[in-house]
Formats: sequence, C-alpha cells, structure tokens
Amino acid sequence: MKALIIGLTASLAFGVSGAFIKPLLENGWSPAAAVAMRTVVAGLVLLPFAIGSLHRNWGSVWRGRGRILAMALVGVAGTQLTYFIAVQRIPVGTAILIEYLAPILLVLFAWATTRVIPRRVVLLGSAVAIVGLVLVVGPGSIAGDLIGVSAAFLAAIGAATYYLIAARPSEGLPPVALAASGLLLGSFALSILGLAGVLPFTAAFTDMPFLGATAPWWVLLGIVAVVGTAIAYATSIIATGMLGSRIMSFVGLLEVVFAAMFAWLLLGENLGIVQLLGGLLILAGIAFVHSERPAPLEVVTVVTDDEAELLVTDGETGLLVTDGETALPVTDDGAGLPVTDDDRESAASTPG
Repeated sequence: MKALIIGLTASLAFGVSGAFIKPLLENGWSPAAAVAMRTVVAGLVLLPFAIGSLHRNWGSVWRGRGRILAMALVGVAGTQLTYFIAVQRIPVGTAILIEYLAPILLVLFAWATTRVIPRRVVLLGSAVAIVGLVLVVGPGSIAGDLIGVSAAFLAAIGAATYYLIAARPSEGLPPVALAASGLLLGSFALSILGLAGVLPFTAAFTDMPFLGATAPWWVLLGIVAVVGTAIAYATSIIATGMLGSRIMSFVGLLEVVFAAMFAWLLLGENLGIVQLLGGLLILAGIAFVHSERPAPLEVVTVVTDDEAELLVTDGETGLLVTDGETALPVTDDGAGLPVTDDDRESAASTPG
C-alpha cells in the first residue's frame, strides 16, 4: 500500500505539469528550452538531498553510471522532448494517448523476452486501462501529421524505457541521487543541442496569461520544476523500485486523469461524465494488474532408494534421477509419478 501511495503521488505531481507549462509553450518557449530549464531547476532542488543520501557511498555513482546516463538521455531528455514536439503538432489528447501506450509496450516486451504469455488478468487489465484512457483523453484522429504521431510513439518508447531503467537494481545508488543526476545531465544534453543549433532553443522571460490574468514566467516554471519534475521523478523512481516497471507504468496512467483535473480547474477545460468513467476504468485496470500474484511455490519430495530431497519449484514438478535409480516425486497429497528412463535427460536439467 505504501508503494501505491508513493506511485499515486508521482502521478499527481506529473499531472501538474501540463496546465502550468502550456502558457509557456504558447508564448515563446520552445520545447527544448522548456524541458532544459525545468529539469535543471528540478535537479538543483534535489541536489542537496542527493548529496546527503550519498554520504560515504559515492562509489555507487560510478557503479550506476550506465543507469544514470540512460535516465538522463532517455528517461528525462528524450521522453519529455518528443512528447512536447508531439503536442505542438497533434492534439494534446492524442499525444497523451499514444505516449501512455507504454504499459502495453512493457507487457509485450515481457512477453517477447520471456516467451511466456501474460496471465489473463494482466491482459484484461491492459485492455480495461486503455479503454479508460481513450475515454479520458478523447483522442480523435491521428492522421495528417506523421512527424507528430512518430514523436508521440517515440515518447511512448521512452516512457516504457524509463520505467525499465527505474526498476533496475540500484547498485547502492539512492533513488533521489538517480533522479537528481539524471535531471541535471538531461538538461545539460538538451542545452548543448540547443546552443549548437540542432534544436530550436527560445524562451520569453515575460509575464504569461494565466487564470484570466497574468503570472510571472518563473512562477509557472517553478511549479513545473519543483512539483511536476523534482517531486515527480523522485517519487516515481522510488515507487518503480518497489512496485516494478509494469505495475508502476499502469499507476502512471493516472497522470492523464490528474492532468485533466488540473486542466479543468486551472484552464477551464471541461471534465465530463465520459472522462470520469474513463478514470474509473483506469483504476479498475490498475487493480486487475496489481492483483496478479506469482504462482505459489510447490514443495515436492523426491524419494530414491538411498536418499530423499526437497525440491522447491515455481509451479513445476521437480524430478531427481540418479544413475541406476528411479525417482518418485511425492506431492503434498502423497501422490507420485514414476520416472522412466526416457525422463532422465529432461529431469537432469530440472532446477531444484
């Protein structure tokens, strides 16, 4: 439950970003500049906490250098940049829908790499959550802008990769240190690309229209940087380490619901019955996926003429065959199956 609460906090924090960053993007800020500025501020906010967490453990930074670099380039810079590019070219709802195909990509990735068909509860949860997501954002048509659609799909791949990176073994690297270093390196990479002219890099340091009046640019950016980036990334990494990449990616779908709520409250965008129903379906999908439990461990007693051993297997029958002997697996109810000579080769490789 604690992990789910942290995950929900991350989704809520990420959901803040849209309503506060939109005025900047509509009034002179390029996506690269907006991402670079929000991430550098967020990284600096987290830096003191990161340094404190690394007390006498600076070696973990070097051991986790690959994870930090992947977080910076893919999880921070790449995902945010491609999403903002998509938002500029196709409807926001469509871009969000495509990006949040990430949980389905993770299910398919696990299916392809393990060659194990996901359990029905996972497939059902995936389908229900995606239906709910469609109802929340109302995607409309995605035809007409191949660049925008492609950018959104890249954002989905980036989001899925982010959850995989966050779920990897920490090598002793504290989550807040990973978040801070990833944000600072990601901002540095985008700034270099912007200054080199590879990406448009413009900003307008003026008051922005907001809530029917105006607000200083630094207030809007500060809320996005502290809440929507620093707190969001730190809590998301912590929750992903506790829940795993797949479940946290489904919890992350609630960002769309929270983003819609903030857009309704702050930008006057309507949140109707259909959107509320979609939010409930997303919650139901998360509940289905979270309800999955690993197969219970089965204790199998293997009896030979000379010895008896206990094998613990993950839902599989354990067999033990010795030269010249016939093993008899005995289950909890006392039932056993004899082992023939034909079984010896396969039984010898059965994990025990």
